[in-house]
Amino acid sequence: MKDIIKVGIVIADECEYEPLRNMKDGLQAQRADFYKREGHIFSFKKEGKQIIVHTILCGIGMVNAAAAATFLATEGCDIILNSGLSGGISGISKNGLMIGNKYIEHDFDLTPLGYKPFEKPLQNYMYSADSELIGMFKELYPEIKVGVAVSGDSFVSDNEKREFLKNELNAMSCDMESAAVAYVCENADIKYLALRRISDDAGDDAKNSYNSMNELKESVLIDILLSAIRKIFDVENFWN
Repeated sequence: MKDIIKVGIVIADECEYEPLRNMKDGLQAQRADFYKREGHIFSFKKEGKQIIVHTILCGIGMVNAAAAATFLATEGCDIILNSGLSGGISGISKNGLMIGNKYIEHDFDLTPLGYKPFEKPLQNYMYSADSELIGMFKELYPEIKVGVAVSGDSFVSDNEKREFLKNELNAMSCDMESAAVAYVCENADIKYLALRRISDDAGDDAKNSYNSMNELKESVLIDILLSAIRKIFDVENFWN
């Protein structure tokens, strides 16, 4: 049985990261950057066990998120978490909280070569969250919804696109990072979960709604992540 677990947190946006930065003194966090990207390391201890947390402000987009996740994988993280704001596609309203159980890159398209939309040749294109992490988050916060999160290198702000993602992928939310991190974690056999808060409806007015919430720099997601990380001490299977 191990006595140390390493947890990585990937956060894309400056406003989403600032609440964590503001907590760094209380967490006794030290700077631990990833190349030119800001990062911090801190830890929790309980009954001879230790959880080391490495956070990275990766920058917006799939490549940035995958690069940060790959770095955390090489650092030996056992668990990687992602959080941020998302557009709501179906079954959830603004301010709602959700965790993805499946992650799909919605803008991957080889249909001119005869493949289905989103399909990747000779490989999986739907990545899964860790079921025990889902259960742990739901136990702590029963109000959090669970559904399909789709990601791509575009900000979805179009009613027609939103309906397409709803009908084709049964998507609950859309963002620009979670599926990229999920891809890395699946290939590296790392437990993964993305926690998302809905800022807009991914429709024609999404830009204004997203900007209004993002600029508030609220700590809701960081507070949930930190309480969930502390809960890891009590989940025996994570320490086996």
